[in-house]
Amino acid sequence: MEQPTREELLAWDRWHVWHGFTQMAEYEPLILVEGQGCRVRDLEGRWYLDGVASLWCNVHGHRHPVLDAALRAQLERVAHVTNLGASNVPAIQLARRLAQLAPPGLEHVFFSDDGSTAVEVALKMAFQYWQQRPDPRPEKKRFLALAEAYHGDTLGSVSVGGVELFHAKFRPLLFECFRAPAPDTYRTPPGVPQEHLTTYYLQQVENILQAHHHEIAAMIVEPLVQCAAGILVHPPGFLQGLRELTRKYQVLLIADEVAVGFGRTGRMFACQQEDVQPDFLCLAKGLTGGYLPMAATLTTTEIWNAFLGRYEDNRTFFHGHTYGGNPLAAAVALANLDLFDKEHLLESLPPKIDRLRQHLERIGQLEHVGHVRQCGLIAGIELVRDRAAKEPYPRSERRGWRVCLQARTEGVLLRPLGDVVVIFPPLAISLEELDLLCGAIERSIVAICKER
Repeated sequence: MEQPTREELLAWDRWHVWHGFTQMAEYEPLILVEGQGCRVRDLEGRWYLDGVASLWCNVHGHRHPVLDAALRAQLERVAHVTNLGASNVPAIQLARRLAQLAPPGLEHVFFSDDGSTAVEVALKMAFQYWQQRPDPRPEKKRFLALAEAYHGDTLGSVSVGGVELFHAKFRPLLFECFRAPAPDTYRTPPGVPQEHLTTYYLQQVENILQAHHHEIAAMIVEPLVQCAAGILVHPPGFLQGLRELTRKYQVLLIADEVAVGFGRTGRMFACQQEDVQPDFLCLAKGLTGGYLPMAATLTTTEIWNAFLGRYEDNRTFFHGHTYGGNPLAAAVALANLDLFDKEHLLESLPPKIDRLRQHLERIGQLEHVGHVRQCGLIAGIELVRDRAAKEPYPRSERRGWRVCLQARTEGVLLRPLGDVVVIFPPLAISLEELDLLCGAIERSIVAICKER
């Protein structure tokens, strides 16, 4: 088959490919053809440092020989078999491994395809659990979530999401949920000092639980960081406080670690930073090291037991995915987890986290940087028109996007969240590459924000 020309690829990409979260009327193709380590190469031959880990999922870099070999070896056996009423060896081994790594008590694993589906599974399981437990509570059928939450783009995950820009148009399709304010440490509530933020925001949650716990099945939270909200880093103790409140009011806790899991915060799972044991743990993105789509929802034996019974009792969880537990994805996920041990990845993170912190302290002094936020190797740099007033730029000016385009000229690939420049590199990034990344970001902010 004759290979398409460069011009054909550009034209087909503009016309046939509908890109997510992209205004196609303004889209300028960036076609990536190769990856090596923490860098990717485009069709024109330019190399870029992958500053967003290929949408927050790459862990060990591109073309890691161990991950490549795991995929090739599994291809010699079988590429795909169904997980509905059947199983495969890599998926079984992966379920066991995840149960061993996760916070205690999460021993049962349901495989699906991506972060949205991992959350959908948890929502449906939580709902069905209250209908089928030994002392049913059928009135507990609603959910509590945070403002500015992002849990995916399927209708259930959007219903518990709270990013108005993404979700407002779909409101007629969604179910209503209770909403507590997002713990914002930048634009704080009037009269509430920083040291009282945790207590203040937990009280807002407790007010809702106190009034409505009898009808709430579960609360869902992105532990420590609300990533798509603009890298909102929660104040210390907030997650632990949520666990205490949900236990007090008999509400299940769903931890959505799709973005923050697998080392991003410095621990394997963000929940471990505050010694929290949720009732559900939702995983995806870094599960396969950024190689293949795969997600997992972990839960407890108490919840698992509520679904057991005779065939005719209809207690089954009637939910499944064609590629759930895919052997190729499971094999590379196992290799990904092996690399955490063999390359001592978690132990290598503190110097990188500290180096990023040093860069952010300097960048945070720039005239049009209102706030810098960091949790592990996740960071957000919020650009503002007026630093003292915390006044944002007009949306039409697209400062965040223009900063990222400018950084591209220095060989750094980024994607903003509005006017928040996001730093979310592969965990394998070196200190020298972190210096290159942050230097390009700093110079790009100066170049774009000096314009009035």
